[in-house]
Amino acid sequence: MSIKIVFHEHYYNCQYATDPAATEGRLNGIMEIIKNKPELYEIVEPVPASKADILRAHSKSHYEDIKSQVVLYESSALAAGGAIMAAEIAFNNTPSFAVIRPPGHHASSESCWGFCHFNNMAISLLKLYSEKKIKKAFILDFDLHTGDGNINILEDQNDEFTVSILNPKSTERGLYLQEVEGHMENITDVDIFAASAGFDQGIDDWGHLLYPEDYTELGRLMKEYSQKICSGRRYAILEGGYNHQVIGSNVDSFCRGFA
Repeated sequence: MSIKIVFHEHYYNCQYATDPAATEGRLNGIMEIIKNKPELYEIVEPVPASKADILRAHSKSHYEDIKSQVVLYESSALAAGGAIMAAEIAFNNTPSFAVIRPPGHHASSESCWGFCHFNNMAISLLKLYSEKKIKKAFILDFDLHTGDGNINILEDQNDEFTVSILNPKSTERGLYLQEVEGHMENITDVDIFAASAGFDQGIDDWGHLLYPEDYTELGRLMKEYSQKICSGRRYAILEGGYNHQVIGSNVDSFCRGFA
């Protein structure tokens, strides 16, 4: 099965911020591989998230603060729109990966940090919930840093929508993969699988833990258990990953298991 890659040329723009997630060249290695493998990847172009989409996850004051920064808002709204498109594609039973920036899993309802501005994951899942497509979701957040924004927004819903989140804690690669699979074995009733896909846990990145084949296994586990539990509905959203020389191969490795 091929994977839909949600991508917009605007994501190459690094003028929205001066942090490591916005540095020139971060996405080039990823997209070079993707564009050279048409048998596995199909690129689709998103549109920006609407104000209503963003306000499901964020306070009006936070929205207005980001909107007041024109270049940042343009990039952040388009990233959120890419996450929404990935979620919609996944709901229709095609795996998808959103190669977007800025990332989002450190953005809470009224605040943000860690190179994030809007919470792309929360916005995408709440969009599906608002359309009455899902009531339960599972997130595997395998970024080096715990996605506190995902937790703050999505584990505190006061309605029928429930989200379970795993941020693996193991510091040995074999135990890390065992932790993920052990958790998935206990999932019984969710409507969609999603990954906050950060690649800064890589052996050649900040975390110095996971090898390319480990990312393939994470993708395979997402595929296997989503197929068992929710008809294969699964998508991933790019979060961290800062070694430009290896992030492309790590993303490709994950997607080969995920497809």
